[in-house]
Amino acid sequence: MEENTKQEKVSIVVMSGDMDKIMGAFIIALGATAYDMEVVMFFTFWGLKAIQKGNLTGKDFFGRMLGLVNRGGIERLNPSKLSFWGMGRWMFKKIMKKHNVIPLSELLKQAQELGIKLIACEMSMDVMGIAPEDLIDGVVIDGVGTYIADASESEISLFI
Repeated sequence: MEENTKQEKVSIVVMSGDMDKIMGAFIIALGATAYDMEVVMFFTFWGLKAIQKGNLTGKDFFGRMLGLVNRGGIERLNPSKLSFWGMGRWMFKKIMKKHNVIPLSELLKQAQELGIKLIACEMSMDVMGIAPEDLIDGVVIDGVGTYIADASESEISLFI
């Protein structure tokens, strides 16, 4: 009897740009790597904020407007509730630090170090005026077909 040596796989679509949802996605992804699972995270629409550098984006009027109101960068993410016009982000960071919760920027760094594949949705980037140079290093740009191929091989698929 031949032993199955194929690594189990997790595929996560990250559509939300909310701090708490992004944190949950990274915690699940890192947890899966602890179980020696391959992890693919596919960032689309607002989820792209988590893998952007944080610079202003957009080339045309609408792209620049989106870039102003939806400025990316993992340190700029607001919680889904209690945002308080940006004060919620500051408040949650203080509370998380008090309770020794790993900051989002560190979760992202760990994900990259552990080989979690970060994919940016090319179509969403086009729609939102995000250029390849607006993304952090190590992100692959690809389409939904790549996600479907990964998800079809995955034991776990999540949409966050």
